[in-house]
Amino acid sequence: MDLESTLDREFRSEISRDPLASAPKEEASQDAKLPKKKAWTIEDSEQLYRIPGWGEPYFGINSAGHVTVSPKGDRGGSLDLYELVEAIKERNIGLPLLLRFSDILEDRIARLNACFAKAIARYKYNNTYRGVFPVKCNQDRHLVEDLVKFGQPHKFGLEAGSKPELLIALASLNTTEALIICNGYKDREYIETAMLAQRLGKTPIVVIEQLEEVDLLIAASQKLEIKPVVGVRVKLSSKGMGRWAGSTGDRAKFGLSVPEIIEVVNRLKKADLLASLQLLHYHIGSQISSISAIKDAIREASQVYVELASLGANMNYLDVGGGLGVDYDGSKTNFPASKNYNMQNYANDIVAEVKEVCDGREMTTPILISESGRAVASHQSVLVFDVLGASEILNGNAPEISEGDYLILRNLKETYETIKKENYQEMYNDAIQFKEEAISLFNLGYLSISDRAKAEQLYWACFRKIREILRGSDYVPEELEDLERIMASIYYINLSVFQSAPDSWAIEQLFPIMPIHRLDEEPTERAILADLTCDSDGKIDRFIDLRDVKPFLELHPLKLGSKGKDGGDRESYYLGMFLAGAYQEIMGNLHNLFGDTNVVHIQLTPSGYKIERLIKGDTMTEVLKYVRYDSKDLIESIRRQTEQALQEKRISIKESQMLLQNYEGSLSGYTYLQD
Repeated sequence: MDLESTLDREFRSEISRDPLASAPKEEASQDAKLPKKKAWTIEDSEQLYRIPGWGEPYFGINSAGHVTVSPKGDRGGSLDLYELVEAIKERNIGLPLLLRFSDILEDRIARLNACFAKAIARYKYNNTYRGVFPVKCNQDRHLVEDLVKFGQPHKFGLEAGSKPELLIALASLNTTEALIICNGYKDREYIETAMLAQRLGKTPIVVIEQLEEVDLLIAASQKLEIKPVVGVRVKLSSKGMGRWAGSTGDRAKFGLSVPEIIEVVNRLKKADLLASLQLLHYHIGSQISSISAIKDAIREASQVYVELASLGANMNYLDVGGGLGVDYDGSKTNFPASKNYNMQNYANDIVAEVKEVCDGREMTTPILISESGRAVASHQSVLVFDVLGASEILNGNAPEISEGDYLILRNLKETYETIKKENYQEMYNDAIQFKEEAISLFNLGYLSISDRAKAEQLYWACFRKIREILRGSDYVPEELEDLERIMASIYYINLSVFQSAPDSWAIEQLFPIMPIHRLDEEPTERAILADLTCDSDGKIDRFIDLRDVKPFLELHPLKLGSKGKDGGDRESYYLGMFLAGAYQEIMGNLHNLFGDTNVVHIQLTPSGYKIERLIKGDTMTEVLKYVRYDSKDLIESIRRQTEQALQEKRISIKESQMLLQNYEGSLSGYTYLQD
């Protein structure tokens, strides 16, 4: 836009509009008033944050407006999450904080086994279920130890996808009859170690995933004189759905094609090891959202199973892999962040399909195995973090504009004052037009920076007024659907997305996020979350919603508290990220050197709860050591620099000692911000 056209447009605006003819403020304000809303309730918060969909039976809201945790599900006993966090802070344990509820882990294992037991009874299935937990899902020692303990009554085993995970499984699992499924790439040492574990009374099953592994296994068997228990992983034509669908089918990373499986059978037969082939394994991806994909896969796999048995293999196990989904958004739909089935549906369909195929061929039904890591581990941890501050779209009253101000400012003020329910779309477009004209006039030197500031204040004031009208309307025009996102605040959180929620950044995984208190108040702010890192990707701007994905989260205005020298500190405002107990901890990285968070293990007791275990988060010394820095060397470097500054009289002794004390204190402190 050139100067001539800009001035011409302003001249035309001058003669076509009379700002003195605008409606009085009181009348316009009255027109824009909305009907009185009913008082906000905790039921409104439950619906807004979709707690019944993703949280039952573990999470709810109490009459105080606080999130509750029922670690034993519907078997009784609950904790106030906000009060729990406050009590932990009194123990000098800072946020961010990962809370692990071991009772939830126990309940998830029990539920999974109960579902398969019910399905087996319903369909008169003549065998059992033996679940295994994939260690890759969460390798934390304390979690694995708890899982082994809680899995003992169910003979629950472990799955290893690498040599280090095999070492964990062998050392951790002592449950009689529990299985150790040995997946992943294998070398001679891996295979020999797994086979020798049979001498310890364990039941490792070596799953052949690459054709080259057959010869290694045969050689190890002959060398050790041990008959291994062997499985094969088949590449099914049936595919999963959603984000991991590409990990299945003919071009899958792992597994054998049907011709390759026939080659494995022939090689084992030639080595007199065909009787060792006892297991068929498949995997159609993680987080399967549709039950139809599960049905298709188990039907095809069952046919492969009975065919292997007919070839003379001593088939005894059918491992359906992972894929049992978690309903992150609570919609119960075929959406990547949800699933259109429950755990009982899953067990029923697997049991029924396998029985039908085996009965049709008059073959014995196999022991069923699943590697359900996400469904077991996701619910047991809650990440709690605090909000440090907020960056909000310009608030406050619209600035006063006089007759002596530029016409463009008077036009914007008139637009603001005349916004009504009947004309807000027209006024929306006018506000955009006048703001663009104001920017053009500023760029051409006709408006001062103070005038531009007034124009922007008026522009956002128009948008706020229109937003309030839209919030009280049943219909939002398409061109205004993005207004809430445009006006969303930024809430700065004491967290590293890259460390504690890497899937949110890397694959746009959705996790339920919500305040853990003030849920009896209406959350009037719309916000995205920005973490402590300096990376522009260190944010969360996608949130669960019934219909799709929301670009903002409903939150409460931050309040000023009474603490601090001038009473200017904000009251603590806590958010929780839920269902993030699978994969997030081990896949987190040290972006900006933010380390592991504090971890507290909580167990329900008759009188309340007890802290079973506290694992302190990384100190700055520890994360610096990861990148090859020695804290003593760093301190010595700063000491020499302060000495030089003292010699040159650029710093006082008192200042130098304060610097050194702060430096050393920081090295021993938490990597996150503290009160």
